[in-house]
Parts: sequence; structure tokens; C-alpha cells
Amino acid sequence: MRKDYITWDQYFMGVAKLSAMRSKDPGTQVGACIINAGKRIVGIGYNGLPQGCKDDEFPWGNEGDFLQTKYPFVVHAEANAILNATTNLKGSTMYVTLFPCNECTKLIIQSGITEIIYESNKYQSSKEHEAAVKMLKASHVNFRQIQVGELRYDKIT
Repeated sequence: MRKDYITWDQYFMGVAKLSAMRSKDPGTQVGACIINAGKRIVGIGYNGLPQGCKDDEFPWGNEGDFLQTKYPFVVHAEANAILNATTNLKGSTMYVTLFPCNECTKLIIQSGITEIIYESNKYQSSKEHEAAVKMLKASHVNFRQIQVGELRYDKIT
């Protein structure tokens, strides 16, 4: 029997990271993977524009006039994963490459997800992060950080 296989956390975070590679955002690519209690993937998503919105017709910058930035237009990976879910999410776990913002945290809580496993937390000093943590604790949604490191996708063409 092999001893060098990846853990479940590495596997599902790897799926989230692979999903993030679909994002057209030049600044931040985020991916999310939702699994049920049986360790089956029930939803995946990445940050991108809503259906029907062409990537080359909307801004991708993060500075300047609000309507000239990506912020009013991009759907976050967590929201897309929830919207793409194939089943009820009560009791499920979300793997996400970046700690959820306060708006996605609301969706996570409302959908019934009970655990968040994330890799990066680059906005941990923000008020949005503080609000997200407060809601997660009040709602008894567990969250923990893992470091998977770089996963190689040499066979992807």
C-alpha cells in the first residue's frame, strides 16, 4: 500500500485551487469546493463575472471609480460554489483558497455549511474579516487554516 498519498484536506483544497485557475481576475484568483459529510464534492466555484457578462467587456482593476473596478461585478468563489451546489448544503464543509469576506460569510451561514477550511487570510486585518469572524463564531461555524503548499498540475494542457 502506498504511504505517500495526499490527505483529504490536500485533495479538496487542491480542487479549490484548480477551480481558482479558471478565474480571469488578474489580481486575485479564488476557488471554492464544498463537500458533504460523505466526502463527496457537491459544489465548486471560482471568482468571475455573472453568466452572460463577457470578460472583456467589464473592468478587472481594483482602483479608481467604483464602476471602473471589478468590485460591483465579480461573483465570489464561495457564492458561485453555493449557487452551483447539487444538493442541500446543511452540515457540509467548504474548502476555499482565501478566507471568506463578510458578504460570503452570510451566504455560507445561511446555506447550512458548518465548517470552512481556508488557505490564505491576506485580509485578516480588515473590518470585513472581523465581521466575518464574529458571525462565524455566533453561528457556530467552525473554521481553520491549512497550508497545502504548491500543487503541481504538470499534466494539464
